[in-house]
Amino acid sequence: MKQLFEFFPIVLFFIAFKLYDIYVATAVVIAATIIQVAYAWFKHRKVETMQWITLGLILVMGGATLYLQDEQFIKWKLSIIEWLFGTAFLGSQFIGKKPFIEKMLSSSLTLPALIWKRLNTLWGCFFISVGFINLYVMYNYNTDDWVTFKTFGVPALMVVFILLQMVFLYKYIPDTEE
Repeated sequence: MKQLFEFFPIVLFFIAFKLYDIYVATAVVIAATIIQVAYAWFKHRKVETMQWITLGLILVMGGATLYLQDEQFIKWKLSIIEWLFGTAFLGSQFIGKKPFIEKMLSSSLTLPALIWKRLNTLWGCFFISVGFINLYVMYNYNTDDWVTFKTFGVPALMVVFILLQMVFLYKYIPDTEE
């Protein structure tokens, strides 16, 4: 349910874009993200760091889009977020005791330290690559195509990446046969 709630602003952005335009969609995604963060705060009395960063970026880049009537700002937000994720994953290998991916998955998966580092590097490179793919799409396709890519293409890339990752990790998953 949490993952569905995280897509709430993106889905509303897509619907608003299809019904109106990029500027209405931008206002909708700003409002939806504020509601999402407020809900997290009131329900859990805690908001994750990346939610704060996303909110800050959506307010700055979305606000610039609306104020300057220039859709490039909202399009750049996706690349900036992906690059921040990628940099955080890659940097976590040098700062702290465990890479981010190990902190996230170690309760459900046991892997050798070298594999955690490789997996973490793959995630970091994936996020950085998606940021560059976004730039390619935003500069080589129209806004309608970019919105479709953002809404469906990025999640599809994530699903494919996770499936490939599962193939990579298969040999490390213990056999549970009795």
